[in-house]
Amino acid sequence: MKTHHRYLTSLDRLLIALDNALVTVAGMPTGSGRDNPADGVKQDALTQVEREEAARLMRVNHVGEVCAQALYQGQSLTSRNETVRQALQQASIEENDHLRWCKSRIETLGGSESRLNLLWYSGSFVMGAVAGVMGDGANLGFVEETEQQVEKHLSNHLKQLPRSDHKSHAVLTQMRVDEQRHARMARRAGATTLPGPIRSIMRLASRIMTSTAYRL
Repeated sequence: MKTHHRYLTSLDRLLIALDNALVTVAGMPTGSGRDNPADGVKQDALTQVEREEAARLMRVNHVGEVCAQALYQGQSLTSRNETVRQALQQASIEENDHLRWCKSRIETLGGSESRLNLLWYSGSFVMGAVAGVMGDGANLGFVEETEQQVEKHLSNHLKQLPRSDHKSHAVLTQMRVDEQRHARMARRAGATTLPGPIRSIMRLASRIMTSTAYRL
């Protein structure tokens, strides 16, 4: 018996992207179903100041994952290569794991998500869509550059988190491993190195997002 696979039209992909945006910004993404790295990790008591600082840092990381999810969805929507789209969708699923883990940790710490998540998502989605129409090499180059920047960002936050916040450390450590793998995936799939000015703009946008999300 033959299995028939329905071809997804551009409208289908757009509707899927809109649904993903709503879930990312206002809901709880399902992800791949991996266990939260914080589960089972012994947690020392945190002072109120430490809890507030950890919550702010995890909010920034949550925003970073909102942006990454939007980039992947935008890139997937406009990419003309089915193999590239599938790779982006797989990475997107794993980024949803990160969203769930960060969201859970923020709630446990008594913090709140960024009030500007819709803005972050919208801007990143447009950037991703533009990258997608630039061709496979540049599209994957955006993935590689994004993941490399996120990896550095996570490394910095691992140093800034209160030493006694073992659960947040566990979450960020696993996220960093995943980001490294996504960057390698993009390079193997044919990523081209982005021009210096584009990388600089991406770093500037990241700094603006980070400083704003820390407060809002």
